[in-house]
Amino acid sequence: MEKYLLLFKAETGNLFRKTSVLFTLMFLFVSFSASAETVTVGIGTQNTTTDTVTGGIIIKELGLMKKYLPTTGKYKNIHFKFDWENFTSGPPVTNGMIANKLQIGMMGDYPLLVNGSVFQHSHQTKSELIAIIAYNADGAGNGVVVRANSPYYQLSDLKGKRISVPFGSAAHGMLLKAMEDRGWKKNYWHLLNQSPEVGTTNLQEGKIDAHADFVPFADLLPYQGWARKIFSGVETKVPTFHGVVVRKDFADKYPEVVVAYLRALMDANDWLRKNPKLAAEKIQKWTGVPKEVDYLYLGPSGIDTLDPTIKPKWIDAIKYDTGVLKRMGMVKSFDVDAWPNDTYLRTAFKERGEDYDKQLVSVSNYQISGMDNLCHKPITDPMQAGEVWIENGDISAYSSPDCTLAAVNKATSDGKKIDVVYLIDHAFGIKVFAKQAFYSVDDKDPKKPVIVPFLLKKDAAAYAKQNGGHLATYTEALAAAKI
Repeated sequence: MEKYLLLFKAETGNLFRKTSVLFTLMFLFVSFSASAETVTVGIGTQNTTTDTVTGGIIIKELGLMKKYLPTTGKYKNIHFKFDWENFTSGPPVTNGMIANKLQIGMMGDYPLLVNGSVFQHSHQTKSELIAIIAYNADGAGNGVVVRANSPYYQLSDLKGKRISVPFGSAAHGMLLKAMEDRGWKKNYWHLLNQSPEVGTTNLQEGKIDAHADFVPFADLLPYQGWARKIFSGVETKVPTFHGVVVRKDFADKYPEVVVAYLRALMDANDWLRKNPKLAAEKIQKWTGVPKEVDYLYLGPSGIDTLDPTIKPKWIDAIKYDTGVLKRMGMVKSFDVDAWPNDTYLRTAFKERGEDYDKQLVSVSNYQISGMDNLCHKPITDPMQAGEVWIENGDISAYSSPDCTLAAVNKATSDGKKIDVVYLIDHAFGIKVFAKQAFYSVDDKDPKKPVIVPFLLKKDAAAYAKQNGGHLATYTEALAAAKI
């Protein structure tokens, strides 16, 4: 009996010790939970706006923020939860930031300046421009499209017609600038406020004559085959870009988190440039925008340049844009110089061991390069180059329009299907879909045809007349191309 009593005491002691340890652990857990703080960070994205993907959906899907979030000092017991909210345009992002549901937001140039102006005139915190996501130095990306069978080929053809555009968007600003340049009054046409989705549907149904929109819609709709672009923002020669704004009260409280976001943005840029074809395929999966359209903007020699630096030229553009909106009675006064803050971005550059000031003066993009394996020569002039994407296959680069189209003919004769072909517009130097382009073709010497691509019919016709060629469609240009 004594033996069993001793055993009972021993087991009871073990039980008490185990229970004590358990209660201690529970106490520590409860104490830690009580001291820990969860901070929700709202980030307003535009997933289907190709210019913003490295600032939003790529960071989210690749989990790039985790690598850089601070975990020491005042952040030791803070858990950050990110609430990614997707929008189809910039103004709703500003509304979310004003309501403090969003602390970080991304949008195009005109919505950005409205964001800055609204916050400057509020009695709460201000907003700060902390980075650029992507830009086109001459304004390409925004555009005006009509139906493919439309008789309209330039803006002047639309006098008295019904045109829709998302009001307050970068595309709206493009239209206002185009009107100012031509001295047109507000009643030159009937301008309607329609979102990309509504405008697209109404254009298809013939309820409007044209639709103006920001990236990627001005190229997405022609890619789909039923629309045609008749005006590009590149004709305004005013830079267009998408950038990132942050609530100043949030940035002041959590500056290291802002830097972490910018580090993630720069990593997203690196990831995309490393393998643009794979990136385009992933972006299609995440956003629904066709990979061919994504690649048009973000691939080598693409319409967009990925560069987060806040260049003086962009600030000058915002000042100009502000003047346009003020003259139209659409914005109050705005102190543009007080708005940008690149200190967080400079810190991010420093942490990466990179020179911010050196990048600040650069406007270079990564370009089409390599060896033309059909015409057997290196690609020395990216502005003459082209690319052919084989269906379910690779993308190959070529040194000239005639070599590119000859490669299409060869691939077709070999039984391969073509996904998409890219060329560079001769007038503006922007990447275009070859199938939607117009051409000047000089085939007096059938063995050495001179094929020059253009986005706009009027430019191709003028060049052909001046240089002894003839206006041609994509099909006719293909027929002229020789290996």
